[in-house]
Amino acid sequence: MSYTNFNVATDSDGIALVTWDIPGRSMNVLDTKTIEELGAIVAATSADAAIKGVVITSGKDAFSAGADLSMLDGMNKTFLETKKSKGDEAAQQMLFDESRKLSLTLRKIETSGKPWVAAINGLALGGAFEVTLACHYRIASDNPKTRLGVPEIKVGLFPGGGGTQRLPRLLQPQDAMQMLLKGDSIDLKKAKAMGLVGAVVPAADLIPAAKEWIKAGGKAVAPWDEKGFKLPGGGVYSKMGMQIFPAGNGLYRSQTYDNYPAARAIMQCAYEGLQLPMDAALRVESRYFANVLQTKEAAAMIRSLFLSMQELNKGARRPQDVPPTKVKKLAVIGAGFMGASVGFVSARAGIDVVLIDRDQASADKGRGHAQAAIDALVAKGRAKPDDAERLMAKITATSDFNVLTDCDLVIEAVFEDRAVKAEIYKKAQPFLKAGAIFASNTSTLPINSLAEEFTDQSKFIGIHFFSPVEKMMLVEIIVGKNTGDVALATALDYVRVIGKTPIVVNDSRGFFANRCVLRFTAEGLEMLMEGVPPAMIENTAKMAGMPVGPLSLSDEIALDLVLKIMKATEADLGSQAVDQAQKKLIVEMVEKQDRLGRKNGKGFYDYPPKGKGAKHLWPGLAALVPAPVDPDTLDIEELKQRFLVVQAVEAARTVEDHVITDVREADVGSILGFGFAPFTGGTLSYIDFMGTTEFVALCHKLEAKYGSRFTPPKLLEDMAKTGETFYGRFPPKKLAAA
Repeated sequence: MSYTNFNVATDSDGIALVTWDIPGRSMNVLDTKTIEELGAIVAATSADAAIKGVVITSGKDAFSAGADLSMLDGMNKTFLETKKSKGDEAAQQMLFDESRKLSLTLRKIETSGKPWVAAINGLALGGAFEVTLACHYRIASDNPKTRLGVPEIKVGLFPGGGGTQRLPRLLQPQDAMQMLLKGDSIDLKKAKAMGLVGAVVPAADLIPAAKEWIKAGGKAVAPWDEKGFKLPGGGVYSKMGMQIFPAGNGLYRSQTYDNYPAARAIMQCAYEGLQLPMDAALRVESRYFANVLQTKEAAAMIRSLFLSMQELNKGARRPQDVPPTKVKKLAVIGAGFMGASVGFVSARAGIDVVLIDRDQASADKGRGHAQAAIDALVAKGRAKPDDAERLMAKITATSDFNVLTDCDLVIEAVFEDRAVKAEIYKKAQPFLKAGAIFASNTSTLPINSLAEEFTDQSKFIGIHFFSPVEKMMLVEIIVGKNTGDVALATALDYVRVIGKTPIVVNDSRGFFANRCVLRFTAEGLEMLMEGVPPAMIENTAKMAGMPVGPLSLSDEIALDLVLKIMKATEADLGSQAVDQAQKKLIVEMVEKQDRLGRKNGKGFYDYPPKGKGAKHLWPGLAALVPAPVDPDTLDIEELKQRFLVVQAVEAARTVEDHVITDVREADVGSILGFGFAPFTGGTLSYIDFMGTTEFVALCHKLEAKYGSRFTPPKLLEDMAKTGETFYGRFPPKKLAAA
């Protein structure tokens, strides 16, 4: 029998080699066709007495990154259609049956009576890793890029192909729960030490070694199907179990605030499943999986953090009529922390980089930052010494602007001051080669006003990185009124090469990300002025789903930068554009108390020297703000709502102002750029899933109590009248081709 996504070849020893190799794709994915064909292969090999065992591997550079989540998106749409036509019970049964097809197929591998070996080449994540877990033995080729794991929690799901049952039966419970709840992948060294991989061999020996395990009498029985099997950490009600599960539940609550149904379901699946035989445990897992699939959190996170992000990464916003561009050499003007970091990530992507600063010593200091960054990766085993040498060979440092003559892209990353930037533009332009693109890394200054200092404004664009550049995945590309398509295409192609996710926005003060996140930090200051206790402000923000509180984030941004933004806004728009009470507090903190934030070890928090304890709120803050009100009189839910609503309203305003022209970018940008509660799917999804009518009513309630910052824009008011959604009114254009 022939298959589309697999090749099956049986050797003279009776060992079937199943090679997963989906035609026309660079990476294998678990889709409906793959699951159907894998099921047919399991049935055929199980029934064929001549086959003594099976090795499953990949014909690609990697095993697989997991499931095609658009399959689950389609499953949900079918569920809603079935519910409408046949009723809830029929729809629930359909979803349960469809969503557990992979789980049943993998259980058939496990109980086939034939030994199966997973020969893992490259990464194996999500459902693909679950395929390997169902095999009786796992062997991997020695590849430093290989990662194994179940990252489903990061898109609002959990491993529903048996992962919540097999991992806790293979590992110590704390290790299993860590993998399931955090979703982080592990390298081969760790996987081998944990027993998830039986052997690591040279790539050329992978298939022979897998076959040899079968020929040497490898058992076709999973450990948990053998009589007398005992869980690695003991049963749920054993001494170890009673230490793990109550503590794990507390940890889950403290880290998620019960905002993530999938995380709760993982705890339930493990707790209940480990008390049952495997088949019953897998049925429990499937029921929870079908339930989580129906949650708005899963729908929102799949849409934003998988489908939309994938589309944006593949160039959904790129001008299609511009030929592909390639940045071979990049210049970064301003070799401070931000500029040096941009240079570092660019060099890691294979681009030649020159760091330019006012003098050689400053430029060399920037290059030193790159050296320190790659040295840290080598020390952690994430890079080899040879990698460090190759990377540093790509970075040069100078104060001479003559080097710009052969650069394809120039990024200015100097001080956030219009006059300083104008001076740089004047100095750099004579050296630019024909066709070179010039970008500013400004975080707040409008691109149109900066472009006035540039002769050919069609070549001028904003490329706004977020700090720390090495970790932050978002890059905001700002298009001015005269920015040309070639500049936009070049910026998008460059961002794709360095492995970041781009959003394209039109010019505005603060663009998109800073417009929204500054509303979040300002709301924290508003609460301070109202007498809300600082600790309560920070904790309710985290309860709402934000990664850190607004006071902590202000410290990270740097209070002197916050003050600079306030003063620049006031100078351009007038005193009414800035809350004067908040400005007074920040002036006091920065200019009188010398509290600049984390960078000088003191802001809203005190930051003890490394190793001397954790940061803590500054006691002196009490003398600068009103006396705290009784916390018991405050509405926790309302405080949480204020943090999310004030950002979502601003996001809606950016749509009305045509700063955001693609709703996907508001959602992806808000999560990746400033950590807007991921379980909501982003700022606009937060509104859509609540319902525009209900959201606008909530806005008016908060507006009446706290002021015009909660006033919904006319666009939102109009949408609320008919219950229209952002994704309904502004459906994103689908990418023609990947």
